[in-house]
Amino acid sequence: MTPRRPHALLFDLDDTLWPIGPVIAAAETSWHAWLAEHAPEVTRRYSIEALRARRMALLEQRPELVVDLYRLRRLALEEAFADAGADAAHIEGAMRHFHVQRNAVTPFGDVPAALAELQAMLRLGVITNGNADLELIGMHHHFETVLASSRFGRAKPDPSIFLAACEAMGVAPQDAVYVGDDLRLDVQGAQGAGLRAVWMNRGGSAAHLVAGIAPDAICASFDELLAWVRAQMQH
Repeated sequence: MTPRRPHALLFDLDDTLWPIGPVIAAAETSWHAWLAEHAPEVTRRYSIEALRARRMALLEQRPELVVDLYRLRRLALEEAFADAGADAAHIEGAMRHFHVQRNAVTPFGDVPAALAELQAMLRLGVITNGNADLELIGMHHHFETVLASSRFGRAKPDPSIFLAACEAMGVAPQDAVYVGDDLRLDVQGAQGAGLRAVWMNRGGSAAHLVAGIAPDAICASFDELLAWVRAQMQH
């Protein structure tokens, strides 16, 4: 059967539009330094790794927090402040500082030009489990719909978040394509909701063969994605 011409293209953000690992590492270092200045009682008791372990322990106790990682971070920080006897008045400032640092991302080099071309061809949207602030990053103008798990209340790979994004854009799932780097959350999640899914596989991994997941396309760059979309638009 000939594939349908897509009407909308939806994206994951972290590790799809930009690399996130180095950004989070730098943000945590800067955040810990901010805490050392404003709430030294906390950093005397907790290293970066210890604060991270505290968050992971809280997530294990309250798995529902996976939909809102900022809330998870804040609740774990509130616990650390209480344990250390630090002034809770600094929690808000700490979260604001992390928010700015976490959004100091740099898109992959091929993303800006390709995204502009894709926007000229079809409608673009976002579905994310993360907390990227597209306005702060300066990329919000590309997307007509941005759906974050923290606002929706359910996270990828739950099909409902994909269906809600399609509904918000007024497109049927079979007329939408989702692009992401995570096989389970992005590819399997989108396909489970009836969308086609493109695996953004910059590292050339063959993990999909091990996982038994069959993306509708595999792209190593946004230039390849652009070429694939152009081919689909000929249908």
